[in-house]
Amino acid sequence: MRARQLGLTGCATCGLLQKLPAQGHGHCPRCGSAVRLRKTDSLRVTWALLITAIIAYLPANLYPVMTVVSLGRTQSDTIVSGVYYLLVHGDWPLALIVFVASVLVPLLKIAALLYLLLSVQRRSAWRKAQRTRLYRLIELVGRWSMVDIFVVALLAALVHAGALATILPGPGALAFTAVVILSMLAALSFDPRLIWDHEESHARA
Repeated sequence: MRARQLGLTGCATCGLLQKLPAQGHGHCPRCGSAVRLRKTDSLRVTWALLITAIIAYLPANLYPVMTVVSLGRTQSDTIVSGVYYLLVHGDWPLALIVFVASVLVPLLKIAALLYLLLSVQRRSAWRKAQRTRLYRLIELVGRWSMVDIFVVALLAALVHAGALATILPGPGALAFTAVVILSMLAALSFDPRLIWDHEESHARA
């Protein structure tokens, strides 16, 4: 028997297991956060945020994330061309970090959220525990996607400090920031407890 069948729910902030008020929502006695049996409109909100993130992912990789102006010359780099530039100049550890954090992680995160949404909507009973762990992993690694923006900001600060050149963020940086923020919000709006509801509906049947 699961917590929902016993009239219990967990706080999404501190994890405290507690009885749900009769009106279906209340506040956690430990941290004061709002507590609901399930997040309101979780699937619709997650779909909206995720689709917007997918749309922003294209310009994030096609448009330059930074433009370098030095001695009258201007060079613009996308994320991928920046990785290639680092590889050519022997900075493969940094190239690997930027590629994983700025290309691979956002793409895998979007794919994983798509998989979770589709599996919940199809009421799949396959590997519930593994899907829940996948969601926790998405929450854990999602914030590291911002490393590329941090690299651009750091380079701009260092170059300006040395008065060698001017580094300006490009439109790709704005789109990439939108991808990271939207995918993080999508992960936060998704309710992993929905993964287990299919089993409960079968048990009641």
